[in-house]
Amino acid sequence: MAFEANSEFFRGRGAQVNTHNKFLQNKYVAEHIEGLDEPLLHNSKTQIFEENPRSIVSKSNSPDLSHMHSINPYQGCEHGCVYCYARNSHEYYGFSAGLDFERKIIVKRNAPELLEEYFNRRRYQPVPIVLSGNTDCYQPIERDLQITRRLLEVFLQYKHPVSIITKNNLILRDIDVVSELAKLKLIHVNVSITSLDEQLRQKLEPRTVTSVGRLNTIEKLTQVGVPVRVMTAPIIPGLNSNEVPAIIRAAANRGAVSAGFTIVRLNGSIAELFVDWIHKTFPDRAEKVLNLIRECHDGKLNDSEFGRRMSGDGEVAESIHQLYRMACKKYLAGREMPGYDLSIFTPKTGRQVTLF
Repeated sequence: MAFEANSEFFRGRGAQVNTHNKFLQNKYVAEHIEGLDEPLLHNSKTQIFEENPRSIVSKSNSPDLSHMHSINPYQGCEHGCVYCYARNSHEYYGFSAGLDFERKIIVKRNAPELLEEYFNRRRYQPVPIVLSGNTDCYQPIERDLQITRRLLEVFLQYKHPVSIITKNNLILRDIDVVSELAKLKLIHVNVSITSLDEQLRQKLEPRTVTSVGRLNTIEKLTQVGVPVRVMTAPIIPGLNSNEVPAIIRAAANRGAVSAGFTIVRLNGSIAELFVDWIHKTFPDRAEKVLNLIRECHDGKLNDSEFGRRMSGDGEVAESIHQLYRMACKKYLAGREMPGYDLSIFTPKTGRQVTLF
């Protein structure tokens, strides 16, 4: 898959522009570029911002997410995945969904303490909580801050079920805690693999671990008894859609017991970012890919309709669904994610937990 160098292309970043934040009245523009002493945009270093929230567990009432409870120790993500739906949420903090999302990371150091408070609420009943419902809990900054590791230690201490979504092999650093959770039937791990083509992966997800690294992560987690699902997400028709069977086969060969997928949708500012990115990165196929995405979403790049927004609709989407179903049937037959054990939850209050 050819990629031609662009002098204006920011290496190591997914987004190539800072889109306007709709919540702000003013914005920077370069109407008279000849009058600027330095570029308006530059590939600056990552900045860290501290947040001290009062609560840490979020609940989604979306019909597509089955009342999912989630924790995001970080907002913004250095991985820089150009398609990431979480980019839009960065605008609530006064930042852009574009380059700001990758360079201005908000951290919640008090997340583990807040999780303990949450578990010790009166009458609390355990339900699985997802780490990384929005941004990756194992993004690069976690290597130093270790907020995710501390959260996992709380989950283990309270014997509470947790699900992790990540595309980073940094989870192997915490394999001691993760394996203990697995022994108690308290953890599911979801490893995202978007492409086995390293050239494509580097452009789509510039600061993520390689596909080989993710497959090795699946294998090492499986070896210590951790159940792993491979997420072929997002599928971008005309770009990585042909790889679905190969990704599932490779993950199954390394021990994955389940698979999942979503079809890309370009809501809010992501549409502008993706259109800019694909024209700069793959100009020869840009319009074809964009038209195929539209065919999956009733002629639009931006799709918020429940039931269609994540899985798509129409002939193009159905062909992807068939590929996915056939691959699962061929490579994952007889495998499934185990259930969680909700009966061993142990709050500090010492109260008895009634499950029914």
